[in-house]
Amino acid sequence: MNKIAILYGSSGGNAESVARQVQYLFDGNADLYNVEYVSIDEIKDYPYFVVGTSTTGIGDLQDDWDGFLPSFAGMDFTGKKVAIFALGDSASYSTSFAESMKVVYDELSDKAEIVGRVPDEGYTYDESTAVIDGLWVGLPIDEDNEYDMTEERLAKWVETLKEEFV
Repeated sequence: MNKIAILYGSSGGNAESVARQVQYLFDGNADLYNVEYVSIDEIKDYPYFVVGTSTTGIGDLQDDWDGFLPSFAGMDFTGKKVAIFALGDSASYSTSFAESMKVVYDELSDKAEIVGRVPDEGYTYDESTAVIDGLWVGLPIDEDNEYDMTEERLAKWVETLKEEFV
């Protein structure tokens, strides 16, 4: 078992693809889990989590997380750190871009140390509840309209996480 668990829920495959890219950027030092199939017992001993989700509808959490998040949020997060990423469509849903990460953040922020916030710079959207005081609560990714920026955004974010996950 590695020290990092990457948990993802994906409807169309993009969140899974991004989760796999994150795993690669951690140089094989992270284990990948689909929340549709993982149990709390499998992940409870990890000190570090990267949590990823698609955003469906108007800022909604991806369906597989609906069943898993309450159990996950019920874990003991003493001494654990969590980073969040979410996919969204900044053009079609510019008033709720990547808001699924705020759902995860709201469930975990009083239980775990949330790391990996990124400045609200370089994104094209109108508004999002996932931005607090000029910082995203995690990393927003737009594979529909800003796919050419994903690789660079992920690389910078994971480098930051490598420093936070110590």
